[in-house]
Amino acid sequence: MNKEMMSNFVGKTIKVDRHGPNSRVGKLLEVFDDGFILLTEKDGILYYNMQHIKSITESTQDKIDAGVEAPEGFEYKKANTFNDLLKSLQYQWVHMNRGPESIEGVLSEITPEYVAIIVKDEIVRFSMFHIRNISYGLKVENTNEGEKGSEEKGKEEKNKNNDKKK
Repeated sequence: MNKEMMSNFVGKTIKVDRHGPNSRVGKLLEVFDDGFILLTEKDGILYYNMQHIKSITESTQDKIDAGVEAPEGFEYKKANTFNDLLKSLQYQWVHMNRGPESIEGVLSEITPEYVAIIVKDEIVRFSMFHIRNISYGLKVENTNEGEKGSEEKGKEEKNKNNDKKK
């Protein structure tokens, strides 16, 4: 994947990788030299390292739904390169990769070859080539879930009141 090709999908909903634990669906927000930013329902903002992406899928009939929209004024970190992005996340709690190689901790060191993440009482060094994606906690709340939650609370209150009347 390259910046020129990926730039064609900005603003569209895409699927990164076809199947498996690393596959994600989201809205492509921005592309930088060697990475891109994807907004997903489950993980929020994901920063992808392009060198490790196997495939990108775009629906020809807009049948892929990201399930989330960025609210007006939503801000996220931006960078020119994936390494610059990592440097901007230094000393923050991050979630790196998804699936079997997932790791969470404090990003402590960034070099051209590896990053170091503090996980409890260990320092884990992770090869730069094997970083698929990284996030630092930004998530967009799904407005449908908020409405559903209010409806459920209302039903629970109604049921409690009916039980008291009996």
